[in-house]
Amino acid sequence: MKDIVIVGAGKIGSTIAAMLAETGDYRVTVVDRSAAQLGGLDLPAGVATCELDIAEPGALEAVLSGKFAVLSAAPFHLTTRIAEAASMSGVHYLDLTEDVASTRRVKELARDAQCAFIPQCGLAPGFISIVAADLAGRFDALDSVRMRVGALPQYPSNALNYNLTWSTDGVINEYCEPCEAIVEGELVEVPPLEEREEFSLDGITYEAFNTSGGLGTLAETLKGKVRTLNYRTIRYPGHAAIMKALLNDLGLRHRRDVLKDIFESALPATMQDVVIVFVTVSGRKGGRLMQETYANKVYARRVGETVRSAIQITTASGICAVLDMLANGTLPARGFVRQEDIALDAFLANRFGSAYAQHEMATRLAS
Repeated sequence: MKDIVIVGAGKIGSTIAAMLAETGDYRVTVVDRSAAQLGGLDLPAGVATCELDIAEPGALEAVLSGKFAVLSAAPFHLTTRIAEAASMSGVHYLDLTEDVASTRRVKELARDAQCAFIPQCGLAPGFISIVAADLAGRFDALDSVRMRVGALPQYPSNALNYNLTWSTDGVINEYCEPCEAIVEGELVEVPPLEEREEFSLDGITYEAFNTSGGLGTLAETLKGKVRTLNYRTIRYPGHAAIMKALLNDLGLRHRRDVLKDIFESALPATMQDVVIVFVTVSGRKGGRLMQETYANKVYARRVGETVRSAIQITTASGICAVLDMLANGTLPARGFVRQEDIALDAFLANRFGSAYAQHEMATRLAS
């Protein structure tokens, strides 16, 4: 059995812990500074908990001693602290962050590491990059790569057409920070919430707009190889306009704590959500301009004895699959590992990655 530490006892962290523990192949410890959060977890027998403030010098390093890997399911601003503890302890490191600055620090730590550092193992960044890289690899020359992802309520009932399905801090960070893109072959930064577009999928109209972090390391990987590369978050129409009013006109981008309090007080969470993954790649094949599209929807469903939301299933499955591939030797065991280095077929064949595969395989067979 591999000893795993998960930092963060929220919805995603608890889902990861349950998924890993139920296999019987992992011995799991969940770390959080909140005793109430840890006490409220509904986890399989054998999962240990540890009340700990990871900001205390040496505290996390002591817990990590002798472990196989640490998985960060904590807020993005704690990512670098956990990565540095992993580096000091010589354990493998995986995270879910969309924060660009945090990932740059993780990459620095990986340069001389004797263990693997694998950031951005969730949905976006994460699975979306694996899909985009797979599609891009089918072309002789690339023209454009357009990546769209959304975690949405199935039954929206407020003006924002949105329910809390993910980390509030993470959502606000995506809406406020500059976004990487490749425009006319040049790697640039573009503003969040801009370049809004509309599209339809299965008869439902959506909007999509720039948000930060979803490209992961793919912008650097494809620089000089593609004319257009961008990532946009999917929402129902009307969401972007209200968010721009809140963040820009009312100045809440400079008072993120206030905006977080408003969101968590006024927007209910929901387990009835849907995750949409939509990637379109165009380029040259045999001298012709061709296009390939990946479209997938993942819905909330029962996993084992527990109903899990779509965002829990997709995010937790992503990082569990990558950990599993690391543990069985499919992925490099040292240095920096990018999501786009992971083969889509191998990911979907994994027992955790198969959570994405049901509709995906039907789409491939129909194409």
